[in-house]
Formats: sequence, structure tokens, C-alpha cells
Amino acid sequence: MTNMPLLVLAGGFGTRLQSVVHDVPKPLAPVHGRPFLAYMLDNWRDAGIRDFVFLLHHRAEQIEAFLEDQFAQPSFEGCSCRSIIEAQPLGTGGSLANALAELAIEETFLATNADTWLPAGMETMVKADGQAMAITHVENANRYGRVQFDKNRIIAFEEKQNQSESGWINAGIYRLNPHCLTDWDGSFLSLEAEILPKLVKSGAIRAIKIDCAFIDIGVPADYEYFQAMIAEQGI
Repeated sequence: MTNMPLLVLAGGFGTRLQSVVHDVPKPLAPVHGRPFLAYMLDNWRDAGIRDFVFLLHHRAEQIEAFLEDQFAQPSFEGCSCRSIIEAQPLGTGGSLANALAELAIEETFLATNADTWLPAGMETMVKADGQAMAITHVENANRYGRVQFDKNRIIAFEEKQNQSESGWINAGIYRLNPHCLTDWDGSFLSLEAEILPKLVKSGAIRAIKIDCAFIDIGVPADYEYFQAMIAEQGI
């Protein structure tokens, strides 16, 4: 169990998935009768998260209604849930900076995406020290770009490539200090393209290897793969 808040980036438009999921936002994509986010919440709660903050924009009211129902369940007793609805897209970095300012969060926090399944990731990151980013190995890294590192020190981020190659990628779970976002001026800000490279350059963040399945449901093929996996595992 941890006192660190988990900031969940859940405001995206889910454009690539809209051909198969068009009536609900991406985090609520149905998976065998349950929204995808329900599986994520169970995983995060079991990893020891008790303080949840959801950063919303697209179809925020649907996600808030789901969260209200979910956190009323006995299994989430002792957990808190807050949400922030952004009037306009702020980018991943801007969303985090906005939430930190609005909620006056001054301690180390966890952050993650609402559309990425990494079952062992959150528990591992809860136990990590200092500022860290989860990385995982995939057979086809060209969709994400690769992370270059030496031992646990991140050296650089490699741009997406046209060819299909395996490699280590950013797995989308972070343990960060609010100070890395205190200079935000209110404009659109990317965590991946602007904040993380600065942390890497200064040696202020390290890589944590996560050895488990990684599924980003942002495209139809991976969404279907997640559904098949859930059916097979009977989760």
C-alpha cells in the first residue's frame, strides 16, 4: 500500500480505436461485459494504490459516471477518487502539471495512461525509489520508439522506425517529483517529447524493467488481442 497519488491520463480522443469503439471513450472500451478501465482499476488497487486522480477531457462525463459507480463498490473501500476535467487538451505533461497545481500535490507521485495493460508494472513502480520510468521489451518497437539505456540509466529515446525491430520501450508508468513540472506556463506540453528528455539529460530519472505482457489498446488489433487474452485467462 502507498500514500502516493496515482494520476491517470484519461482525456485522449482515442481516434485510432473509433472504428470499433465509437460510443464510449477509449478507457471504457467494453471487454467481456466490463469497461477496460475496470480491469486497470482492479490491478492498480491490488498493487496498493489508494489515492486515484483522473485527468479527463473527451467524454469526461461518461468516465466520471463509471468512476462514481466503481468507487462505491465494497472492493474500493478506503480508496479515494478525484477527477479534473480540462476545458481543452493540455498534452500529457500539461495535464499532469495542471493537476499538481490544482490539487497542490507536492510529494512524489505516480502517473500512467488509462489505455495500457502492464499487469506487473504498477506494483513494481510503487516499490521503486526516486524518479523512474517503466520500460518493457516488445517484439515490434517501431510503433513506440525505443529506449536506450546503460544498466538502469536512460541514455536516449530513439524515434519510431519504419522497420519492425524488437526493443525496450517506454511502458507508460512513471514515478516523478512535482518539481519537474513547476515551470509550466499553461500551454500544451508533452511529457514524452519535452519533460522526459530533460530528465534524461540531467540524469534525474532511471529505467525500471518490467517483464510482463504489454498491451496498448489504442489500435483495433491490440484491443481485440486484449479481449482474447482476458477470455483465455478468465480474469
